[in-house]
Amino acid sequence: AAGLSLVPLQQRNPLNTTSYGVGQLIRAAMDADANSLLIGIGGSATTDCGTGMAQALGVKFYHQDYLIRQPMTGELMGAVSRIELDGLDPRLKDVDICVACDIDNPLLGARGAARVFSPQKGASPQDVERLELHMARIIDLIESVASPVRDMPGAGAAGGLGAGLKAFLNAELVSGINLIMDTLHFDDHLHQAELILTGEGKIDGQTAMGKTIAGILSRARKAGVPVIAIAGAVTQESNILYDLGLAAMFSICDRPLSIEQAIQNAGELIANTSERMIRLWMTAKGSINTH
Repeated sequence: AAGLSLVPLQQRNPLNTTSYGVGQLIRAAMDADANSLLIGIGGSATTDCGTGMAQALGVKFYHQDYLIRQPMTGELMGAVSRIELDGLDPRLKDVDICVACDIDNPLLGARGAARVFSPQKGASPQDVERLELHMARIIDLIESVASPVRDMPGAGAAGGLGAGLKAFLNAELVSGINLIMDTLHFDDHLHQAELILTGEGKIDGQTAMGKTIAGILSRARKAGVPVIAIAGAVTQESNILYDLGLAAMFSICDRPLSIEQAIQNAGELIANTSERMIRLWMTAKGSINTH
């Protein structure tokens, strides 16, 4: 409903995008008599603090005395002067909402939604500062009618959608990777493992912010199991992962490739890189005779 992949590259701009569709999906789920929702957030095209989502569910946003009727966006956040919750869909009181967050960032500041994630959604440096200003303004208004949420882990996920879901719908924010690992009984399998192979599309500074690899490292390190990661690209900022216990990381791109070529040949590239890693691992263990 608000995914970055849904917006053509040339049209991406979080000042203009909205999470309104997320609210529509929640409403549709309630229409189908759902009383428990698991919402995965991350990879959004939006930085609207979940105001679009809330608007679709009946929250009213005003500019002075005028009701804002168009879907809320990152730009419109800065125009809001008053918020009213009396129109919020009453059925939400009977719905349990769990939100799986892909990162643990707060809403504002150097690790916040605007400054860390908006550039990858199409925001220019000037747009980033504008979004940060609008976000600070809207969260002041939101917290005047709801509980404080700005500093909660995951509040900055999906352009502040995490904060909006908690503030407006009283949703529970949880770590997405921890939820998945618990569901799969990861720890039970971990004690039988000698090595963990994992990966991500791009390993960078954001990987350490509660994403999949960071979540796996937190548990593998306690169990004493080494972890090796692969990705399409590995940046210098990702070296912080070594401090979290990562043994090594490799790019699957073994020759100059465009992004399109890398995606098209991902299966082969992953298989080749994985084989090289395992051969190196087995050699280090003495399982492969090199003589």
